[in-house]
Amino acid sequence: MPSLKDIKKRIGSVKNTQQITKAMKMVSAAKLRRAQDAVTAARPYADKMMDVLSSLALREDAESHPLLAKRGNEKALVVLITGDRGLCGGFNTNISKAAERFIRANQGAYESYDLLIIGRKGNDYLKRRSGMQILKVHEHLVGTNQVSYPIGALLGQEIIDLYQADDYDAVFLIYNAFQSAMTQNQTVTQLLPIKPKDIPEGAYVTEYIYEPTAGEVLKEILPKHIEVQMFRALLESVASEHGARMTAMDSASKNASEMIGKLTLQYNRARQAAITKELMEIISGAESIK
Repeated sequence: MPSLKDIKKRIGSVKNTQQITKAMKMVSAAKLRRAQDAVTAARPYADKMMDVLSSLALREDAESHPLLAKRGNEKALVVLITGDRGLCGGFNTNISKAAERFIRANQGAYESYDLLIIGRKGNDYLKRRSGMQILKVHEHLVGTNQVSYPIGALLGQEIIDLYQADDYDAVFLIYNAFQSAMTQNQTVTQLLPIKPKDIPEGAYVTEYIYEPTAGEVLKEILPKHIEVQMFRALLESVASEHGARMTAMDSASKNASEMIGKLTLQYNRARQAAITKELMEIISGAESIK
């Protein structure tokens, strides 16, 4: 049985841990509000742009721009967004497992898959899994601060360059979409080639008139679309990470409170047993003198 000193020391250690988890929860809660506002503001623009580009892909010839052209099924690039830090529950592990499941479940669709990972935790998980070919890893690119559009633009341009160099036949994006502080939706979307919009059978497709030309318009808007979708995914991932960390730290604080209660009870029992033992020794000594 541990001594009173050991139990008291452990209670102090748990209390210190609880102070840290409470502080981390408060920090994540403050950052979550800003991140949530940013996601809410970016979603309408990103969704509408996706809708417009899907509509354009339906109307235009696939050969009118490289980002619309359908290719073979030799090689695909999977862009995975995770975090650089832990202590956020299953946030990083779940999205990394989702990427692994996607690749293994679609082995027949493409001959091989490469991974472009944003975040250290995704690389830590997938580099130990057989069959996972990691092309590149971006660490500490986003962190837990406010995401800036230039970061999304740089990543989008990197993906476009790889695709236009004919290195890949398709690009898929996997990230955690923010729903609430307790819920993150693992999302898989095809970035390239841009998929045409689904329309009901027999529906009439309206043709557009472009100014100055269709080529000039597509040249400007298609790369911008990839940048916007990357920026939106980064915002979603950062908000999801703050929510997951806040929830995990809240759970850890509650567990610490329960542990402190149990240890305090154990300490009181051990203290009472020690006092009882001392009284018994005193009484026994007094009786022996008589």
